[in-house]
Amino acid sequence: MKETLEIRWHGRAGQGVVTAAVTLADVLSSEKGTYVQAFPEFGAEKRGAPILAFNRISQKPIRTHSQVYYPDIVVVTDPSLLGLVDIADGAKEDALFLMNTTFDVPMVRDRLKLGNRKIYSLDAYTIARDELGRAIPNVPMVAALVKVVGLMDLDKFRKNIEVSLSKKLRPEVVKMNLKTISRAFEEVKEG
Repeated sequence: MKETLEIRWHGRAGQGVVTAAVTLADVLSSEKGTYVQAFPEFGAEKRGAPILAFNRISQKPIRTHSQVYYPDIVVVTDPSLLGLVDIADGAKEDALFLMNTTFDVPMVRDRLKLGNRKIYSLDAYTIARDELGRAIPNVPMVAALVKVVGLMDLDKFRKNIEVSLSKKLRPEVVKMNLKTISRAFEEVKEG
């Protein structure tokens, strides 16, 4: 992992994008020697409006408190944003893209002019709908991100996220979310 990773999340208000960034920070903050930030960028948007959230993950204290302008990783939680917003804006030449989509990834690569950057995809809506009964993609997307970046192994991640989710969710909902994590680790694929 680079000394500092900067992540930009693209999603829609009400889909848990901000919660995803905060959950990732909460899970990683328990790791010794890991410093994290999570913060949103939105105003008075209504449910369904495009929004951004950000993470910084570092091996040293983070002194920067601005928006992420040049992300190492771009996460897109809603496929309807592909082509609607410029997800590649400012992304580094070696940026990694993680998308919640069933679209043909080579077609997405060409249409969005992503070049040779790494692209990973999974159908987080289906995973969440199957396991939670609602198409909320945030936890499967966090799990897929942890896997493709190699932030921690599945067992440690499951343990840490269970602690994090237990702070705000009922035990049966936490259990259902753990199923989405296992599926996301299995189903995310490089495109």
